[in-house]
Amino acid sequence: MSDLRVTDFDFDLPLELIAQEPPAVRGQSRMLTVDRQTGALRDASFADFAAQLNPGDLLVLNDTRVIPARLYAQRTTIRERQPSTGLIEVLLTEPTNDNCWRALVKPGKRVQVGDRLVFPSAAGETELEAEVLERGEFGERLIRFAPVNDFFAVLERIGHMPLPPYIHRDDSASDRERYQTVFSRERGSVAAPTAGLHFTPQVLDAITARGVEIVRITLHVGLGTFAPLRVERVDEIHLHRERYTLSADAANALNAAVREHRRIVAVGTTVVRTLEHCAFEAHGQPLEPHSGVTQIFISPGFEFSLVGALLTNFHLPQSSLLMLVSAFAEREKVLAAYRHAVQQKYRFFSYGDCMFLY
Repeated sequence: MSDLRVTDFDFDLPLELIAQEPPAVRGQSRMLTVDRQTGALRDASFADFAAQLNPGDLLVLNDTRVIPARLYAQRTTIRERQPSTGLIEVLLTEPTNDNCWRALVKPGKRVQVGDRLVFPSAAGETELEAEVLERGEFGERLIRFAPVNDFFAVLERIGHMPLPPYIHRDDSASDRERYQTVFSRERGSVAAPTAGLHFTPQVLDAITARGVEIVRITLHVGLGTFAPLRVERVDEIHLHRERYTLSADAANALNAAVREHRRIVAVGTTVVRTLEHCAFEAHGQPLEPHSGVTQIFISPGFEFSLVGALLTNFHLPQSSLLMLVSAFAEREKVLAAYRHAVQQKYRFFSYGDCMFLY
């Protein structure tokens, strides 16, 4: 598969199919089921998801919680005492250390090393201050915040939910709930694990009642979600790092499922990346609880060790996530499923519908 090109994962998508809002009621989404062996497709509803699972399956969720990571700042340069006019958008992507964060800034050409960023409240009072320490490519910066008593509490006050760039509207108060899974717990993501957005407490109860075990892992979605692929060949792709945690409960449940030959069902590509990274690092041995970072890139030709079924949303053309799904169910079958979804007017991307590949 080394001769694959990024353009081999393209498809035509009418703009009107890109969901700009979540469904009126959480969980009322459509679901396309895909038989990986035959490529057979069936139009269904997410309300049918529990019925797609078998007693004894292990369902794995990502319990990361999205932070209001989009901020707006005024900039003061080394040479100027007064803040410049016009706001700078700052999207926090990954904490490093000593109050430092990696971030995407826009417009990037206006933000230089040494500049000071002031983040005001709605009332105009300074809530946060930061200094630009390093300049990276494509708008990336390393910034250091001045210490405050509770940084995340300030984010909750002045930050905005980091809706993806294909949602062409400002975030609203309702996005604080809807761009978050009902099982989110560990804060740290700058994008939602969107396959999880469909779940409700009632759906989770129905899954448990069916005899399915549920376990949680954590992967904090970072810059890779926002960064377009800038290479032509698939084998040239390198993803950004993402932080994850595999708890003792999750490791034990996964080891038991493997030992007992029970199906492991991943909710979302974030879960797939975490599980397959951990399996690779374990070298065939039982999984051990730990935290770490992963840059795993999964494309056609990848041999899956743990994941036996996948619930996922529809992804962008020519994206690494579409390549992951194509590795799981063969590129031709996946692209055929996407063409069917377009014909049947499924809703695409973060707030859109989902597909279940088994």
